[in-house]
Amino acid sequence: MRLLVGLGNPGREYQATRHNAGFWFVDAVAHTHGASLRAEARFHGLAARVSQAGHECWLLEPGTYMNESGRAVAALARFHKIAPEDMLVVHDELDLPPGGVKLKRGGGAAGHNGLKSIIAHLGAEFWRLRIGIGHPGERDAVIRYVLEKPRREEQELIDQALARALAVWPRLLEHQPEAAMLELHTRR
Repeated sequence: MRLLVGLGNPGREYQATRHNAGFWFVDAVAHTHGASLRAEARFHGLAARVSQAGHECWLLEPGTYMNESGRAVAALARFHKIAPEDMLVVHDELDLPPGGVKLKRGGGAAGHNGLKSIIAHLGAEFWRLRIGIGHPGERDAVIRYVLEKPRREEQELIDQALARALAVWPRLLEHQPEAAMLELHTRR
Protein backbone atom coordinates (compact mmCIF):
# COMPACT_ATOMS: atom_id res chain seq x y z
CA MET A 1 0.00 0.00 0.00
CA ARG A 2 1.23 3.45 -0.85
CA LEU A 3 -1.67 5.36 0.72
CA LEU A 4 -3.59 4.65 3.91
CA VAL A 5 -6.74 6.75 4.32
CA GLY A 6 -8.79 6.86 7.49
CA LEU A 7 -12.33 8.16 7.10
CA GLY A 8 -13.93 10.35 9.71
CA ASN A 9 -15.16 13.85 10.43
CA PRO A 10 -12.81 16.61 11.59
CA GLY A 11 -13.31 18.46 14.85
CA ARG A 12 -13.35 17.68 18.55
CA GLU A 13 -17.11 17.09 18.62
CA TYR A 14 -16.69 14.07 16.29
CA GLN A 15 -13.40 12.73 17.64
CA ALA A 16 -14.86 9.90 19.75
CA THR A 17 -17.82 9.03 17.48
CA ARG A 18 -18.33 5.71 15.69
CA HIS A 19 -17.97 7.41 12.29
CA ASN A 20 -14.32 8.17 13.11
CA ALA A 21 -13.13 4.55 13.30
CA GLY A 22 -10.98 5.16 10.22
CA PHE A 23 -9.20 8.04 11.94
CA TRP A 24 -8.60 5.81 14.97
CA PHE A 25 -6.76 3.26 12.83
CA VAL A 26 -4.61 5.86 11.06
CA ASP A 27 -3.74 7.39 14.43
CA ALA A 28 -2.64 3.93 15.67
CA VAL A 29 -0.47 3.36 12.57
CA ALA A 30 1.09 6.82 12.93
CA HIS A 31 1.81 6.12 16.61
CA THR A 32 3.37 2.73 15.77
CA HIS A 33 5.72 4.43 13.31
CA GLY A 34 6.45 7.44 15.52
CA ALA A 35 4.92 9.73 12.88
CA SER A 36 2.98 12.93 13.40
CA LEU A 37 0.10 13.83 11.14
CA ARG A 38 0.39 17.44 10.01
CA ALA A 39 -2.04 19.76 8.26
CA GLU A 40 -1.44 19.70 4.49
CA ALA A 41 -3.60 22.32 2.77
CA ARG A 42 -2.95 20.93 -0.72
CA PHE A 43 -4.29 17.54 0.43
CA HIS A 44 -7.23 18.99 2.41
CA GLY A 45 -6.35 17.12 5.58
CA LEU A 46 -3.75 15.72 7.93
CA ALA A 47 -0.94 13.71 6.35
CA ALA A 48 2.32 11.95 7.19
CA ARG A 49 4.68 9.58 5.46
CA VAL A 50 5.89 6.37 7.11
CA SER A 51 8.27 3.64 6.02
CA GLN A 52 9.12 0.12 7.10
CA ALA A 53 11.55 -2.34 5.53
CA GLY A 54 11.97 -0.08 2.50
CA HIS A 55 8.23 0.38 1.89
CA GLU A 56 6.88 3.94 2.09
CA CYS A 57 3.26 4.87 2.61
CA TRP A 58 1.32 8.10 2.99
CA LEU A 59 -1.20 8.38 5.82
CA LEU A 60 -4.18 10.68 5.31
CA GLU A 61 -7.08 11.84 7.44
CA PRO A 62 -9.27 14.05 5.24
CA GLY A 63 -10.06 17.41 6.82
CA THR A 64 -13.22 17.59 4.76
CA TYR A 65 -16.41 16.20 6.15
CA MET A 66 -17.22 12.59 5.30
CA ASN A 67 -19.21 13.32 2.14
CA GLU A 68 -16.25 15.25 0.65
CA SER A 69 -13.52 12.71 1.51
CA GLY A 70 -12.86 11.96 -2.15
CA ARG A 71 -11.56 15.48 -2.74
CA ALA A 72 -8.76 14.99 -0.20
CA VAL A 73 -7.94 11.43 -1.27
CA ALA A 74 -7.83 12.36 -4.96
CA ALA A 75 -5.58 15.37 -4.28
CA LEU A 76 -2.94 13.27 -2.52
CA ALA A 77 -3.26 10.26 -4.84
CA ARG A 78 -2.92 12.34 -8.00
CA PHE A 79 -0.05 14.44 -6.63
CA HIS A 80 1.96 11.32 -5.70
CA LYS A 81 0.70 9.22 -8.65
CA ILE A 82 -0.86 6.53 -6.45
CA ALA A 83 -3.26 4.16 -8.19
CA PRO A 84 -6.49 3.17 -6.41
CA GLU A 85 -5.36 -0.46 -6.13
CA ASP A 86 -2.40 0.79 -4.02
CA MET A 87 -4.72 2.52 -1.52
CA LEU A 88 -6.32 1.24 1.68
CA VAL A 89 -9.37 3.12 2.94
CA VAL A 90 -10.36 2.38 6.55
CA HIS A 91 -13.95 3.11 7.55
CA ASP A 92 -16.71 2.33 10.00
CA GLU A 93 -19.04 -0.46 8.91
CA LEU A 94 -22.67 -0.72 10.03
CA ASP A 95 -23.04 -4.24 8.60
CA LEU A 96 -20.42 -5.70 10.95
CA PRO A 97 -20.93 -5.99 14.70
CA PRO A 98 -18.61 -4.07 17.03
CA GLY A 99 -15.35 -6.02 17.00
CA GLY A 100 -15.82 -7.24 13.45
CA VAL A 101 -13.14 -6.36 10.91
CA LYS A 102 -12.92 -7.29 7.23
CA LEU A 103 -10.53 -6.49 4.41
CA LYS A 104 -11.62 -6.47 0.78
CA ARG A 105 -10.85 -4.86 -2.55
CA GLY A 106 -13.41 -3.01 -4.62
CA GLY A 107 -17.16 -3.02 -4.28
CA GLY A 108 -19.87 -0.44 -3.83
CA ALA A 109 -20.36 2.26 -1.25
CA ALA A 110 -23.15 0.46 0.67
CA GLY A 111 -24.59 3.85 1.59
CA HIS A 112 -21.33 5.12 3.15
CA ASN A 113 -20.93 8.76 2.09
CA GLY A 114 -17.14 8.73 2.45
CA LEU A 115 -16.85 5.75 0.12
CA LYS A 116 -19.34 7.30 -2.32
CA SER A 117 -17.17 10.41 -2.53
CA ILE A 118 -13.94 8.46 -3.10
CA ILE A 119 -15.58 6.26 -5.74
CA ALA A 120 -16.86 9.38 -7.53
CA HIS A 121 -13.31 10.80 -7.67
CA LEU A 122 -11.19 7.68 -8.22
CA GLY A 123 -13.34 4.65 -9.00
CA ALA A 124 -13.96 1.65 -6.75
CA GLU A 125 -10.83 -0.51 -7.08
CA PHE A 126 -9.21 0.50 -3.79
CA TRP A 127 -8.78 -1.76 -0.77
CA ARG A 128 -11.14 -1.29 2.18
CA LEU A 129 -10.63 -2.15 5.83
CA ARG A 130 -14.09 -2.28 7.35
CA ILE A 131 -14.26 -1.72 11.12
CA GLY A 132 -17.52 -3.00 12.60
CA ILE A 133 -19.56 -0.57 14.65
CA GLY A 134 -22.89 -2.42 14.56
CA HIS A 135 -26.27 -1.15 13.39
CA PRO A 136 -28.85 0.72 15.46
CA GLY A 137 -31.59 -1.56 14.12
CA GLU A 138 -33.60 1.13 12.36
CA ARG A 139 -32.61 2.90 9.15
CA ASP A 140 -33.89 6.25 10.42
CA ALA A 141 -31.53 6.06 13.42
CA VAL A 142 -28.31 5.53 11.41
CA ILE A 143 -27.18 9.17 11.14
CA ARG A 144 -27.57 9.81 14.85
CA TYR A 145 -25.98 6.44 15.67
CA VAL A 146 -22.75 6.94 13.68
CA LEU A 147 -22.31 10.41 15.20
CA GLU A 148 -22.53 9.12 18.78
CA LYS A 149 -19.82 7.65 21.00
CA PRO A 150 -19.91 3.86 21.26
CA ARG A 151 -20.99 2.38 24.57
CA ARG A 152 -18.04 1.25 26.72
CA GLU A 153 -18.47 -2.45 25.84
CA GLU A 154 -18.74 -1.58 22.12
CA GLN A 155 -15.60 0.57 22.31
CA GLU A 156 -13.69 -2.33 23.86
CA LEU A 157 -14.70 -4.58 20.96
CA ILE A 158 -13.86 -1.91 18.38
CA ASP A 159 -10.45 -1.43 20.02
CA GLN A 160 -9.83 -5.19 19.77
CA ALA A 161 -10.71 -5.08 16.05
CA LEU A 162 -8.34 -2.16 15.54
CA ALA A 163 -5.57 -4.09 17.32
CA ARG A 164 -6.14 -7.14 15.06
CA ALA A 165 -6.01 -4.89 12.01
CA LEU A 166 -2.85 -3.20 13.28
CA ALA A 167 -1.23 -6.63 13.67
CA VAL A 168 -1.62 -7.26 9.90
CA TRP A 169 -0.56 -3.73 8.92
CA PRO A 170 3.04 -4.78 8.14
CA ARG A 171 1.75 -7.27 5.53
CA LEU A 172 -0.35 -4.53 3.95
CA LEU A 173 2.57 -2.14 3.85
CA GLU A 174 4.69 -4.84 2.20
CA HIS A 175 2.07 -5.30 -0.58
CA GLN A 176 0.73 -8.62 0.74
CA PRO A 177 -3.00 -7.86 1.08
CA GLU A 178 -4.10 -11.45 0.42
CA ALA A 179 -1.87 -12.73 3.25
CA ALA A 180 -3.18 -9.95 5.51
CA MET A 181 -6.76 -10.86 4.60
CA LEU A 182 -6.21 -14.54 5.38
CA GLU A 183 -4.63 -13.74 8.74
CA LEU A 184 -7.25 -11.14 9.66
CA HIS A 185 -10.25 -13.26 8.69
CA THR A 186 -9.07 -16.50 10.35
CA ARG A 187 -7.57 -15.03 13.54
CA ARG A 188 -9.61 -14.45 16.68
